[in-house]
Amino acid sequence: MCGIVGGIAERNVAPILVEGLKRLEYRGYDSAGVALIDHGDIIRERQVGKVAVLENAVIGKQLHGALGIAHTRWATHGEPSVINAHPHTSGTIAVVHNGIIENYAVLKAELQAEGFVFTSQTDTEVVAHLIHRAMHTHSTLLAAVQSVIPLLHGAYALGVVSSQNANELIAVRAGSPLVVGLGIGENFVASDQMALLPVTNRFIYLEEKDVVRLTRDSIEIYQNGVLTNRTSHEIDASDSASDKGGYKHYMLKEIHEQTDALTRTLAAGITGDSLHKDFLGEQAHRLAHVKQIQIIACGTSFHAGMVARYWFEKLLKLPCQVEIASEFRYREPVVLPNTLLVCISQSGETADTLAALRDVKAQSTLDDNLLYLALCNVKTSSLIRETDLHLLTQAGVEIGVASTKAFTTQLAALMLLVLKVGQEQNRLTPAESASIIEQLWHVPNAVNEALALDPLIEKMSHAFVERRHALFLGRGIEYPIALEGALKLKEISYIHAEGYAAGELKHGPLALVDKDMPVVVLAAQDDLLDKLKSNMQEVQARGGELFVFADVDSEIKAEERVHVLYVPKISGLVAPIVYSIPMQLLSYHVAVLRGTDVDQPRNLAKSVTVE
Repeated sequence: MCGIVGGIAERNVAPILVEGLKRLEYRGYDSAGVALIDHGDIIRERQVGKVAVLENAVIGKQLHGALGIAHTRWATHGEPSVINAHPHTSGTIAVVHNGIIENYAVLKAELQAEGFVFTSQTDTEVVAHLIHRAMHTHSTLLAAVQSVIPLLHGAYALGVVSSQNANELIAVRAGSPLVVGLGIGENFVASDQMALLPVTNRFIYLEEKDVVRLTRDSIEIYQNGVLTNRTSHEIDASDSASDKGGYKHYMLKEIHEQTDALTRTLAAGITGDSLHKDFLGEQAHRLAHVKQIQIIACGTSFHAGMVARYWFEKLLKLPCQVEIASEFRYREPVVLPNTLLVCISQSGETADTLAALRDVKAQSTLDDNLLYLALCNVKTSSLIRETDLHLLTQAGVEIGVASTKAFTTQLAALMLLVLKVGQEQNRLTPAESASIIEQLWHVPNAVNEALALDPLIEKMSHAFVERRHALFLGRGIEYPIALEGALKLKEISYIHAEGYAAGELKHGPLALVDKDMPVVVLAAQDDLLDKLKSNMQEVQARGGELFVFADVDSEIKAEERVHVLYVPKISGLVAPIVYSIPMQLLSYHVAVLRGTDVDQPRNLAKSVTVE
């Protein structure tokens, strides 16, 4: 979950590397560092904290170099500190690393026995020493790096430079994303193309096990030691995503972008009252043979999958399972023939989701007739490249670590998938499909109306500032949104919160309810509303304070210790999308009042590319 930037040019790359790190800060931000090759020396600067601290040091010391690598860290091995910050060095070698070297302890013991001295607690320093050692028996940096790769177990990306050669940069992709940026008389590498947008809009997306050698004027890519070609892509990218647009935080900006993001996502799949004929591409006809759905995802994406399960089963009568990817991949799951495996990931690089997909593919046969679909927000991601069908959300770049517009557009896209499966299998009549599409088209307007509740939600948020715990309750299709609301509050305000199916209250959680326990309730208009009202009575009877987001026709009234905000009218089928908005706004305002780092909450990173 760290961020890598590297570059080789005729000009000083230090400011380019630092700017790239700033754009990758969402990936990790407990420390940052840069190593530059200048007149045969490694000039290294590392700082704990945000990239701005490193930037001030680089400017203050006037660091200079036409070749360099840089890194922003999210700690896995070793606490955040200067000695654990990247780049790590050994002799003439400097290395930056994203991912985890699983067998580092064995390698470290071997290297220590040979006399290598370790100054950090990281697994990365092992890589630096291994390459240093390999340089004694190999004539080039490329050959040395290639010889070390078979020794490393795990998923990782590397950037490597040597003070003995200011004319090349070596990078490796082995389970962690890496992209090459193409310039004129200069070339770059980064974990994410967004880091390089100020200097180029032409990119090569490295594939698994690619090793790349960059010079100022050339790019050599090797796969298993053989020189290979990779297609370059020119993108039409705007820097607007990296600007807060007048909002105090990226998260607030992205919450308010949801109306447009949802409209774009829906328009990509539907016109008027029908699906686009070519929706999901040439292989969409294979959906006709699907007999069950298996969804794998992590975090917020997992909650989106949970909502989709209700839709698949209610509307299509198709069995649907949803599992956390990190559990699924180690559970020896049984994936039945004719299964549609849906992998949901905002970035398309989520390590556990990718690994689960690869495991299923490795263990399946042609006779299983499995179909693989990626639902993500990045069309150039690994998940897209490794699946049959691609369902892209149209959220745009999301900077805030706590997902907002990526989540709601995932929900919209999942409903489009349900419609497509229903169409291919004749499980929905044209009239039924048209009715669902009509409900979907109402969602952006309802979201816009929900955003107008912002001042009232900000006022409500004051009641949470001094609380240490909170419960979120929902029933049926709103239960996953209760889970998501609790996750949001945990992520950015650091208040312990739990989401529950309201019917589970009497099976344990009621023991937690007292006068100091705020209980957030999602009360959409559906068949379970009366049962939810009974659950609310259970909370009131035990002195709990209720904060209810209710349908305007729910007949739920405010009273002492019952605070009610009415959510815009929306069909219960698509209500989860709209009810997500007040959950996001509540968490945001509580976090602001508590003075936490809303966009970059402690201990978290945006793109989880390590296990």
